[in-house]
Amino acid sequence: MLSVDDSPVVQAMLKRSLSDRYEVILANNGMDALKILNSNKKNIELILLDVTMPDIDGIELCRTIRRFKKFQTLPIIMLTAKDGMFDKVKGKFAGSTEYLTKPVDKEELLTIIGKYVPSMVTTK
Repeated sequence: MLSVDDSPVVQAMLKRSLSDRYEVILANNGMDALKILNSNKKNIELILLDVTMPDIDGIELCRTIRRFKKFQTLPIIMLTAKDGMFDKVKGKFAGSTEYLTKPVDKEELLTIIGKYVPSMVTTK
């Protein structure tokens, strides 16, 4: 799974919360996320995407990702502090699969991730 967020605090929390069940790859911005996705070195099965980022915001990044045929069905979960109805609609129209508002409960996040990628459970 690829987590795209410019906040080191959020990234650390997500990695800590999810790494016992999933491989979490971190990208600090949209450009890094696109490089990771296009490198084909890792099989990314889901993206956790912040909306508010400095170079490319999450809405634009989601639209860009959806333009690639190979990523049109990739689950994209927007994970953001923006909780207005307009923001949620923008996320949906950009191509997000889910839209969650921070702070998100760990169990809720795991449940939603599990709807899309139950096979990502790792054995350690």
